[in-house]
Amino acid sequence: MAQRKIHLITTGGTIEKRYIEQMGAMVNSEPQIRRCLSLLRLGDTAITVQELMNKDSLLMTDEDRAMIVAAVSASLKPDMPVVITHGTDTMVQSGLAIDTGISIPAAPVILTGAMTPFGIEGSDALQNLTESLLASSLLAPGVYIVFHGEVFPIHDVKKDVERSRFVRSSNA
Repeated sequence: MAQRKIHLITTGGTIEKRYIEQMGAMVNSEPQIRRCLSLLRLGDTAITVQELMNKDSLLMTDEDRAMIVAAVSASLKPDMPVVITHGTDTMVQSGLAIDTGISIPAAPVILTGAMTPFGIEGSDALQNLTESLLASSLLAPGVYIVFHGEVFPIHDVKKDVERSRFVRSSNA
């Protein structure tokens, strides 16, 4: 069986936050994605990790989004989908920037993250990461958000802050 390849780009967000006791706060300090991946049984899957940035998505700029688009463009191949970990507050905005910047992706581009940081009880980080890795081999080329057991095309999704989840924007 051929080894499946996935390129994972990290940008920060809640999925990467850690509690820093001395500060009494959750912050984006050290990337956490390799710890997440070490807990998964990935068999014949080779994942390359590109730690692009480690920011709260509310602090992302247009320049940061341009960096994300460039990183996706440089790594996207027909046999290598891209999964991006990202903060939930501006995930849709970055997904739309990718969709605009790469008009016809060669493979699926999936954005995911977490509402609760990895390492905190009840975190959804591993679930969302695992589902995104699986979805990367099942979806047609395009830009998607994969979150809480659902797949959302980038043009039909929004964050529902009150319910701490993503929903279809066409059902709003």
